[in-house]
Amino acid sequence: MSTSEQQYLDLLRHVLKHGARKEDRTGTGTLSVFGYQMRFDLQAGFPLLTTKRVPLRLIASELLWFMKGDTNIRYLLQHRNHIWNEWAFKKWVESEAYDGPDMTNFGLRSQQDEEFNRLYQEQEQLFVGRILNDEHFAAEFGDLGNVYGKQWRRWQTSQGETIDQLQNVIAEIKRNPDSRRLLVTAWSPEDATPQRSALPPCHTMFQFYVANNKLSCQLYQRSGDIFLGIPFNIASYALLTHMIAQECGLDVGEFVHTIGDAHIYLNHLDQIDTQLAREPKPLPALKLNPDVSSVFDFEVDDIQVESYEPHPSIKAPVAV
Repeated sequence: MSTSEQQYLDLLRHVLKHGARKEDRTGTGTLSVFGYQMRFDLQAGFPLLTTKRVPLRLIASELLWFMKGDTNIRYLLQHRNHIWNEWAFKKWVESEAYDGPDMTNFGLRSQQDEEFNRLYQEQEQLFVGRILNDEHFAAEFGDLGNVYGKQWRRWQTSQGETIDQLQNVIAEIKRNPDSRRLLVTAWSPEDATPQRSALPPCHTMFQFYVANNKLSCQLYQRSGDIFLGIPFNIASYALLTHMIAQECGLDVGEFVHTIGDAHIYLNHLDQIDTQLAREPKPLPALKLNPDVSSVFDFEVDDIQVESYEPHPSIKAPVAV
């Protein structure tokens, strides 16, 4: 059994056994533990789960979106990535500009209300089409505010200046790999409000570490949806570490994932039972285009995995 996959499955089992019942802003309810850490040896394979299919292209396009400093879902939709739709869609249907059927009761989606789900899908398809084809509509309703791309690449200082944290940390890895200040933060207390950000950053800070010519990364994540979100986060930050290591001429070391509130939504329990009944398979190998010399030049097609043969995907509702 893969050591990396076992760590994730152990997290699921730990929260199922020890998690406290807690309410949450979505009204769904969770089982939750506080403070949990996993370590992934990136030399042992790329940590893309095999007990269910995890779509690398969605992970790659989302990460490239962050790295471009973009905060508008239009780029994602152009790459057939819909994972941030719900927050932008919610912004539209709760606005005065929306004149369609009432879509504000998002909880009905997880209650199998067929009529609501049908209307929701119709309105979401309309929304996606308008984002892709109407620049003014996309500017007003596709932008999610001060989310990851803004904080990583265009952090606003109190003096009105901007800081490109990601570019700066890569330069510092090259200049002074022994630095203990190789950090990027996405958490700004000023921006962690619904008025300024569609979703205050869940993965709040990450730090790099260089030893023995290997680049490692540790993520602190304040809140993690273990079934849907955490598999994406593991693969995304492992991918980021590989990409930066390639630019800096380093091998990869570890990805260390530290989670504050690690939770399972109560409407994911059946799906988790299905996943835990499956036998993990060998991890795939990540293949990056070796001709790309800057992380900011990567495109989705430059990122591939080989020998990825997972179990089928398992669908579950997103808590918004």
